[in-house]
Amino acid sequence: MILVDGAGGEWPVIGHAPWNGCNLADFVMPFFLFIVGMAIPLSLKRIPDRGRAVRRVVIRTLKLLFWGILLQGRYSHAPDELTYGVDMKHVRWGGILQRIALAYLVVAVLEIVTKDAKIQDQSSSGFSIFRMYLSQWIVACCILVIYLALVYGIYVPDWEFRVRNVDSPNYGKVLTVTCGTRGILDPPCNAVGYIDRKVLGINHMYQKPAWRRHRACTDDSPHEGHFRNDAPAWCVAPFEPEGILSSLSAVLSTIIGVHYGHVLVHMKSHTDRLRQWVTMGICLLVLGIILHFSHAIPLNKQLYTFSYICVTAGAAGVVFSVLYFLVDIVSLRYVFAPLQWIGMNAMLVYVMAAEGIFEGFLNGWYYEGTNNTLVYWVRKHVFVKVWHSTRVGILLYVLFAQILFWSLVSGVLHRAGLYWKL
Repeated sequence: MILVDGAGGEWPVIGHAPWNGCNLADFVMPFFLFIVGMAIPLSLKRIPDRGRAVRRVVIRTLKLLFWGILLQGRYSHAPDELTYGVDMKHVRWGGILQRIALAYLVVAVLEIVTKDAKIQDQSSSGFSIFRMYLSQWIVACCILVIYLALVYGIYVPDWEFRVRNVDSPNYGKVLTVTCGTRGILDPPCNAVGYIDRKVLGINHMYQKPAWRRHRACTDDSPHEGHFRNDAPAWCVAPFEPEGILSSLSAVLSTIIGVHYGHVLVHMKSHTDRLRQWVTMGICLLVLGIILHFSHAIPLNKQLYTFSYICVTAGAAGVVFSVLYFLVDIVSLRYVFAPLQWIGMNAMLVYVMAAEGIFEGFLNGWYYEGTNNTLVYWVRKHVFVKVWHSTRVGILLYVLFAQILFWSLVSGVLHRAGLYWKL
């Protein structure tokens, strides 16, 4: 996430796809949800009392919601602006941590309600784990049916919005988007955005969605650039990528992760675990790719489509299987130690690096002008000027001054036994 947030603007293949498609950044959220799901059976196994487990889940959910709204609700303006605060009429309710909180709450409570204490330590094989947790898969199917019914069944009427971008020539004007249709998955007229506009309110949605880089909006697509003269009105409209309906379908990524956690808990053989994980991962990948390239259901992170769930969850399963093989079987633990350090202090690294809080703190100490700070100086003179390329310089800055730096900080904290836990 640090990589895609820091270098995605210069490298479109790293940043989010403008609409349909799947770039590196589009794997971040489902990988988060997958590993959250995988950790749920492991953490709840140690808490046999259901009441205590539910209280812990609820408290952790509230903490995630608090930090999510604080960091992505427009209260924090780090790292580039040295201000803070938000007009409550325009606070953003959606966000990364908010979506993780929702998925975690739903799936963790589902795990608590459906798990049977008598089978927690039994060894299983084949499809017995599916049968053991059949009720969870029934819930997953219900969520999918509800999502598909709403996405393809809701009528989306024409809608209007007021342009809030001060750099737009239409600033302050009320523009109208023509729809009057149903079952459409294009940017302006999908049911996902319609539900968010009705429930959240258009002023509480993300103001700079990835679709601004859509080819219908700019000739520089997939890069961000000046809007075309004939760009449709929706190009400057808000859209919530972590909205209500898309977050509902995102729960499925976490449920798939829970299954991988069940395999880890119940199966004792490395071979049996890998066989289950890799088989399911490849099947999901193939299904998602077929749905996308047959034009049945496109890959779309903004809408969190079923094909997107399959491809990203399948990829997460395969990547996890590879790491499991290298770390737990081949024992290359020292090679991957920096990933362990970051993972054990993920909240700290997310807040300080991905959300730019640490850079914002450093930018607060400037000389003569706010563009003359340590962060800007290092980025410009140590990376960009040395390589005579903004693109390469920014990429190397993110890799070394952010990712490597916070890997080392996490390693020091790990040695000291200091962790930020929710």
